[in-house]
Amino acid sequence: MLLRAVAVHFATESHAQEKVVAKVNGKTITEADMELAEAEIGNELGSIPANARRRVILEYIIENALFADAAEAAKLDKGAAFDERMQYWRRRALREYYFDAELKKSISDADARKFYDQQVGSAKPQEEVHARHILVESEALAKELSEKVAKGGDFVALAKEHSKDPGSKDSGGDLGYFGRGQMVPVFEETAFKLAKGEVSPPVKSQFGWHIVKVEDRRQRGAPPFESIKDRLIASMIHRKAQEVASDLRGKAQLEYIDADIKAQVEAEKAIKPAPGGITPAPKQ
Repeated sequence: MLLRAVAVHFATESHAQEKVVAKVNGKTITEADMELAEAEIGNELGSIPANARRRVILEYIIENALFADAAEAAKLDKGAAFDERMQYWRRRALREYYFDAELKKSISDADARKFYDQQVGSAKPQEEVHARHILVESEALAKELSEKVAKGGDFVALAKEHSKDPGSKDSGGDLGYFGRGQMVPVFEETAFKLAKGEVSPPVKSQFGWHIVKVEDRRQRGAPPFESIKDRLIASMIHRKAQEVASDLRGKAQLEYIDADIKAQVEAEKAIKPAPGGITPAPKQ
């Protein structure tokens, strides 16, 4: 039993030592600190590779620690001003911890899958077209270019040379895939009438004269569950947070002391029921 206890002690101590990432003036920075910092600034790091990302996060923590030491040396950790900050950040930390410990764990992958099956996966496929266009100012030029295309002219080259659409000109008029409701009506109606490879006669919209070519048509179904699972869970957590905030507000005794804000609240109440709270989405 003694040998087992010693083994457990050293295994635990070794595990704890493995979690230490760095030390600043003798104070340890652990993997737990790394995870908290990741939650705080991770969204700002973009697509930085994993190894570089860890280094950036660690340097951020080190800088925080150095400034904290400097603040202590300047005795800024004493007094009412610091106590007020600590009270604010304590509430903020508790809020974040509540999200992690209560709200996030209340939404499972199974919940997200159920929502997907009911609301997303069951949606009917949407028809989309992949189109190019040439946009010019006059009908005469549109007819001239249309005739060139009909005689075998290179649509892409003509678009690059003549189109006035800055968003698609350099790509040969390529607009990519789009569904109904995304383009102006006359353009959309024209594109969805064309077969794959077909080119329209000139049509006019409020932007000028268009010649439209459909490169492809497809039926776009719902995105795979795994590709949107994280966004679904984040949305469901946000919705849950709003519900909890509304419930907590209903049970709380709220008193607005600031005269201007109090007047705004009372004016809102006279127009509509009190809002259920403004709750930012949790960090991912």
